[in-house]
This record gives sequence, structure tokens and C-alpha cells, in this order.
Amino acid sequence: MELGKWRNALAKAIDNQRSGENLSNEIIQAQMWFGATGQGKKSFNHTHCWDVVKTCKRFQIIPTGPTVVLNETPLHETPASDSPMDSPMSTDSPIENNQGLLGGRRRRRREGFLEELSKHQAMRIEMDLKQQEHDMAVQVEFAKEREYAREQNIEKKDRETMAMDTSHMSPETKQFWKLERRDVMRRRLFRDDGPSNTDCCI
Repeated sequence: MELGKWRNALAKAIDNQRSGENLSNEIIQAQMWFGATGQGKKSFNHTHCWDVVKTCKRFQIIPTGPTVVLNETPLHETPASDSPMDSPMSTDSPIENNQGLLGGRRRRRREGFLEELSKHQAMRIEMDLKQQEHDMAVQVEFAKEREYAREQNIEKKDRETMAMDTSHMSPETKQFWKLERRDVMRRRLFRDDGPSNTDCCI
């Protein structure tokens, strides 16, 4: 009795099969049909008996549904299609256009970066030149101050030499200060009138 119900349930499952479903799907559907009509029995557990009698004429299942073809298209053959998605990519495809836009943006960013870098380098060079000019101006000013201090020191010594009292000195010391005064006068004449008076006698 159970074998007959199982045969009917399996026949319904085979007739109700869908494209791509295998034997395990048929067995699951048959178990569902059997559970619905099994009078309290939820599943068919005598598969070993069914394997023995399924070839008998009484239990043979003749499919009445349409023949199921999984795929008539060869695995390695590309089906012909007029769809734009299947046609070769044209030169005006959105992907290439997007790539062109991205390339243009990258190029503009690179050009902008190089321009900004050039500006920074120019500013750096200008700052370095200004710093060098400032340093040179400081050095020139310092040299002027040193020269002025040196001249003031010489001026002070010259005045002291010219004002030296030699009345109480020995003849040798008087002669020394006389020569010193002559050097002072020679420097003064050279500074005021130029080198033409360096050989004048005092």
C-alpha cells in the first residue's frame, strides 16, 4: 500500500519538476506529497523496497509532463545577439569617455601641482635673495661702523700726539715725538689734499 502511494507521489513530483532540478529535488517533492496523503506517516522509509519493485510494470512511472531541456546552447558558443550590451565596445563608449575624463582631471591636477610647486620655488628663491641682500647690508653697515670707530681712534691718538708736552723729556724722546707729529701731519695732508703732498717737508 505504501509502495503504491510512494509511486503516485513520485510520479507527481516528476511531472511537476522544473528546469535544472535534479533527482534529489524530486525525492523531496515526493516526500512532501507522500506526507500529505500518507495517513499519518510523514515520510516514506522503504526506499530499499522501492529500488526492488520500481522496474515492475505495476510501479513503473511514465512521465506525462513536457520534456525538460536544461540548455540547448553549446557551452563554448557565444549566442548571437543584437543587444548593445553584447556588441563590441565602440570608441564612444561611456567607459572610455569616463577614462578620458579621469585622465584629463589627473593631468590638470598634475599641472596645477607643478604650477604651485614652481610658485613656491620662486617665492623661496626670492626670500633667499632678500635674505642675502639683508645680510650684505648688515655686513656693509658693520664695516662702516668699524671703519668709523677706527678713524675715531686714530683721530684721538693724533690729537694726543700733537698735544704731547715734550718740555720735560730727554732729547731722544723729544725726537721720537717730533717724528710722530710729522707722521700725523703727513697723514692729514694726504687725506685732505691727496697723495701729491705726501712728500712735502715739514
